[in-house]
Amino acid sequence: MPKTRCSWANPANPRYIAYHDEEWGVPCHDELRLFEMLNLEGAQAGLSWETILNKRESYREAFDQWDARRIAAYGPEKVAELLANPGIVRNRLKVAAAISNAQAYLRLLEEGSSLDQLLWAYVDGKPIDARLANPADRQAKTALSDHISKDLSKRGFKFVGSTIIYAYMQGIGMVNDHDLSCFRHAQCKRLA
Repeated sequence: MPKTRCSWANPANPRYIAYHDEEWGVPCHDELRLFEMLNLEGAQAGLSWETILNKRESYREAFDQWDARRIAAYGPEKVAELLANPGIVRNRLKVAAAISNAQAYLRLLEEGSSLDQLLWAYVDGKPIDARLANPADRQAKTALSDHISKDLSKRGFKFVGSTIIYAYMQGIGMVNDHDLSCFRHAQCKRLA
């Protein structure tokens, strides 16, 4: 019997199914992945997540495996190289945002904090269970994503609007937005 998944998971794309089944909604405390996902969610602005997911490996290669120290030091030559790379979204503002995000992230670390500490403090370390009986009830943003967005913006992060941050929260498991009918809802709830 086939598994019931969230309605947004494109069954024709194996990457998308793997992302849905293995990552989306799973509580993440890995700094490298938190940094990667923040940048990928920002790169997704105005595009589909599937587009970014299909380019994920190219992003990792282009952005030095998301090494924040290296990214923070990118200069004009590296930016030009990135803007010529067909494996990523070649948008000057989004490339600049990744560099700004690396710099803001390093400042956060210098303050003795981390993305893990900062983000998970907002939910007392426990994911929010949205319990969506109807997929149409899935929100694009919340008061909490508004608050986190403002905090990250003040810290110098870019492309961190409330809608982007809510998608980020879903992706890193701060919120379990799997449909109640989806086989992953109960599994992710147990990971909380």
